[in-house]
Amino acid sequence: MKKEDLKELAQAAAKNIKSEADLNELKQMLTKMTLETVLNAELDEHLGYSKHEKSNTNNSRNGYSTKMLQTEEGQFELETPRDRNGDFEPQLVKKNQRRFVSMSDKILFLYAQGLSTREVSHTLKEMYDTDVSASLVSKVTNAVIDEVIDWQARPLDSVYPIIYLDCIVLKIRQDKQVINKAVYLALGVNMEGHKEAIRHVAV
Repeated sequence: MKKEDLKELAQAAAKNIKSEADLNELKQMLTKMTLETVLNAELDEHLGYSKHEKSNTNNSRNGYSTKMLQTEEGQFELETPRDRNGDFEPQLVKKNQRRFVSMSDKILFLYAQGLSTREVSHTLKEMYDTDVSASLVSKVTNAVIDEVIDWQARPLDSVYPIIYLDCIVLKIRQDKQVINKAVYLALGVNMEGHKEAIRHVAV
C-alpha cells in the first residue's frame, strides 16, 4: 500500500476515533483483517488457484475454522480457511498457535536469559524505544506458564513404540540468581509414526 493510501485510510478512520479505546479497536480490526487476508492468500498458493477460479485438482476450500488469538492489540476471533483434504498448513498463524505478539517473543527471550521483569522492561526501552511495563512482562510470562501447565495436563497416547530421551542445560533465574538447570526431554513416536513431545522435567 502506498503512503498516500495509508494517509487517506488514517484520515477516514480518525473521524470515528474519540478515545484510546477506539484506537485500539481499530488496530485490532486491522490486524484481524490483515491476518485473515494473508491466510487466505496462503490457501490460494497451497491449492494453486484463487477463490473464484476454476480448479483442476481434487482439493478445494472447505469453509473456515475459528479460534481466539491473542495479539498486542487484544484478543479476537480469527477465521482460518480450511481445505477439503485437510493438508493445508498455514504459516503466518499456525493451526495450534494462540498468540501473535512479536513483542512477547522478545520479552520471553530476555526473561529466559535470566533478566528480572524490570530489567526486561528497561532493556526493551533501550533497544526498541518501547515502553513495556514490568507488570506487562509478568503477564506475558505468566500466560506462557499457564500454557505449559495445560500442555503438561493433556492426555497422551496409551502406546509409544519409540521414545527418545535427551537433556539440555539452560541458564535460568532462580532466587535472584542465574543458575544452570538441566531439562530432560522425552520425545515419543506414536503408532502413526508422528513425533510428539511427551514431557519435559527441569531438575
